[in-house]
Amino acid sequence: MGHDIARLHHVGHIVEDMTQAISLYERLGFVVPPPSCPAMPRREGAAPEPFGAANTHADFANSFLELATRVETGDAERLPAGTHLVPLEAPAETLPVLVERIGETSANLGRCLDRFQGLHILMFSSPAVDEVAARLTAAGVQHGGVNTVRRAAPRDAKMPVETVRYLEIDGDEPSAGPGSVAEGRVGVVADLDPDTQGARRLDHPNGAIELVGAILCVADLDMPAVRQRYEAYLGRSARQEGAAQVFDLYGATLTLVPDSDLATLLPGERPRALPALVGYTVLVRDLAVTCDLLRRNGLPVREIPSGDMFVSADAALGTAVVFRSATRPTAD
Repeated sequence: MGHDIARLHHVGHIVEDMTQAISLYERLGFVVPPPSCPAMPRREGAAPEPFGAANTHADFANSFLELATRVETGDAERLPAGTHLVPLEAPAETLPVLVERIGETSANLGRCLDRFQGLHILMFSSPAVDEVAARLTAAGVQHGGVNTVRRAAPRDAKMPVETVRYLEIDGDEPSAGPGSVAEGRVGVVADLDPDTQGARRLDHPNGAIELVGAILCVADLDMPAVRQRYEAYLGRSARQEGAAQVFDLYGATLTLVPDSDLATLLPGERPRALPALVGYTVLVRDLAVTCDLLRRNGLPVREIPSGDMFVSADAALGTAVVFRSATRPTAD
């Protein structure tokens, strides 16, 4: 039986300082371009200034890692050199709505950072996002419907504009705002266009080729409810693996781990809050070469029972970064 959700689309690492985060990711061996950020004049006749949120990606063929931060008044000097400012251009009657939405995004990032610096975004990839929306509605899962945004495509792409279609899941928790659940922003995005994605920089010095795992830590007593929730989101059942529950996607996994067993899965790790996205896994061509690069860049590397290697959340701005050999079998 086929599934309307295929793989992981991206995870989002929310950081306090984008310059520091890009430096970290370069030491981790990823290629990360300067971020983009909306900009508009603060007063008539003034030069556009950044505001709202800045983000960038480490890209793979079918997925990516996102870095994002809030941008407040006076933050221009804190953004990395080369930050791409995107002037807001919209009809006068719609500009206030656009500014409001960007402000909401910034506020959401602020709420994430109030919890902890680390992973707060988990997006799944679908070849049929409208079908996902209909299935979720039928299952009683609240969501904001399918949204469409367009942005400039990479310079070498065949089409000048990239269309992104996505939905965000709404949680039942009183503290969760629209488009978010207890652990952060969770949703579904239409599969990346191969031509557009292929025009981005995909050759990373650490040999990373794909995002293949995300780890969600949950209070022990909440495991049955969270498993049920994700079974509804993903339209498939989890399998037991030790104390963890694992959802098999196409070439990737989502692992739910109880708080009491996190240190078994990731030695020395502890959640900053519960529930929390505590780490992600990338596939690399040669694990030994990757680990050598990490150690040369001053990053501590530890082995986990599966044979994967990881950099701890303490060393990676709040998220564990797991590296897996491409020769190790992954989920089908």
